[in-house]
Amino acid sequence: MTDSLKIDVWSDIACPWCFIGKRNLESGIAATASDEDAPVVEVTYHSFELSPDTPVDFDGDELEFLATHKGMERKQVSEMLERVTSVAAEAGLEYNFDVLKHTNTVKAHELLHFAKAEGRQIELAERLMSAYFTEGRHLGREDELVSLAGEVGLDTDKARDALRSEQFLEAVRTDQAQAQAYGITGVPFFVIEGKYGVSGAQPADAFAQIVRQVWNERVETVDA
Repeated sequence: MTDSLKIDVWSDIACPWCFIGKRNLESGIAATASDEDAPVVEVTYHSFELSPDTPVDFDGDELEFLATHKGMERKQVSEMLERVTSVAAEAGLEYNFDVLKHTNTVKAHELLHFAKAEGRQIELAERLMSAYFTEGRHLGREDELVSLAGEVGLDTDKARDALRSEQFLEAVRTDQAQAQAYGITGVPFFVIEGKYGVSGAQPADAFAQIVRQVWNERVETVDA
């Protein structure tokens, strides 16, 4: 029996390409499900803060943040957001940058580690990204995060305690240190079996191909 193939994903819930990458990875894995020897895949999400210096309550919209905080031309930002919205739609995602509330994401990352300990990390990652990019919910605020945790079946009292105690902050920092050790400077970044690195929101077909390739290598090694 071959153990599951492990994919570690470094991402930020405030990264538009990370949600697209998540969906394409899932679609790629799903495409392998009908294979004669279908891969068994275990996905784990890791913390990466794109803008750790962002305040919890940013006074402005996403366009203003990128134009002023990142030093980009407003026209360039507008075109970029239109492009990523179009790519997201191709992946089946609806992005609403006009209602998005830019915020600091460290607490969201702490909550994802709490969810991992409770066996619901994948569900929470999906819920947080959807809430951020589609619904315009404020993910820098404790009450909002706790509410979303409850929506995926997590105990809200335990979630609130985890955030207030910063119980999982060290786990966030450990993820970030590992990203630095790997040389990761942008997300999403996928590490397959601890040795193959894939950067960016690749198409679903590309993910399916690499999953099959690495899985077949594993099976051949076991059978040898």
